[in-house]
Amino acid sequence: MESPAELVLHNVRTVRLGQGVAEASAADLTALGCRCVLVVTGAPIRSLCAGPEQALSAAGCAVLVLEASDGEPTTGDLAAALAAAREFCADSVIGLGGGSAMDVAKLVAGLIGGEQDFSNVVGTDLLKQRRIPLACIPTTAGTGSEATPIAIVEDVEAQLKKGVVSPHLVPDFAYLDPELTRTMPRSVTAATGVDALTHCIESYANRFAHPVVDQWALEGIRLVGRYLERACADGGDMEARAGMLRASHLGGQCLGPVNTAAVHALAYPLGGEFHIAHGVANSLLLPHVLRFNLEAAPGRYADVAEALGVERTGLDADDALKGIERIEAISAAVGIERHLSAFGISHNTVPHMAAAAMSVQRLLVRNPREVTEDDARAIYEAAL
Repeated sequence: MESPAELVLHNVRTVRLGQGVAEASAADLTALGCRCVLVVTGAPIRSLCAGPEQALSAAGCAVLVLEASDGEPTTGDLAAALAAAREFCADSVIGLGGGSAMDVAKLVAGLIGGEQDFSNVVGTDLLKQRRIPLACIPTTAGTGSEATPIAIVEDVEAQLKKGVVSPHLVPDFAYLDPELTRTMPRSVTAATGVDALTHCIESYANRFAHPVVDQWALEGIRLVGRYLERACADGGDMEARAGMLRASHLGGQCLGPVNTAAVHALAYPLGGEFHIAHGVANSLLLPHVLRFNLEAAPGRYADVAEALGVERTGLDADDALKGIERIEAISAAVGIERHLSAFGISHNTVPHMAAAAMSVQRLLVRNPREVTEDDARAIYEAAL
């Protein structure tokens, strides 16, 4: 692994963890003088806004709750959210939901000033500033978006997700309230949990891995190994729900200084073209990419296996393979779909997906092993 010369961290200023902490957003934002709060959420979870919304209203704030469309956010969804925020004269934004709601909220907060639009900021360090406070309240445990300098939306015309990476997208406040994840469906719990696991694994086995980030990644992996199956078996298990929120947040912390690699790069076309949910796309590809990468970093993958509870034998390659088998066992136990073909993807679509994945070089360059277009095709074929 090539450790970077320096570690640049852009951390959330305040992180609150515990049942009921979401309502503290009212005190935190009003202390900054906020009076017109836009809450970006999803229609299916509108009811989860009740606590923060009531607390904000009681504190004298005007509140506009914007229900984003179902599914992955698009550039059209972002434009509509920006228009609503400007009409409301929002002076702060809360993203309450999964990664989709939080990513839209982050971009609204960053772009509401009007000097830049989305097309100007796609890429790394192109967003110049954020003028208003931003808070994120995750209701899923996977993306870790409440901790990241990253926001992703889909460009429908290009059939590809596009990312904005900027320290200005790191929220001021994050609220990890396990109560808000209690009603998360088992399928979503499973997919987002494997997404969190993927963030941690890809940050640990990475050309730009860093010793500080390594500790976050390994602890996140341990937490997923300990709690994901429990959270899926019993949604009311608050210890497991809190553990998975911590795992997700740790995975999110890894993304700023190190970021992900080939799993995410190859997952992008699955979301952009076939509209497969992000966590599901990652889980479909994860074991196949790890098998491809194993020869480049057997020791790292053996560490991952140990964090997942695999007893270390000292034979790194063997231990790493057992770790991949453990990941597959966890995925099977929580009901994760294992094959791309279940989503209508066939051999005919593989060349196009491989070509699209190769455009995501900002992630591919971080992979422990170089990925060619032929390699990408082979990985997709293995996942069919």
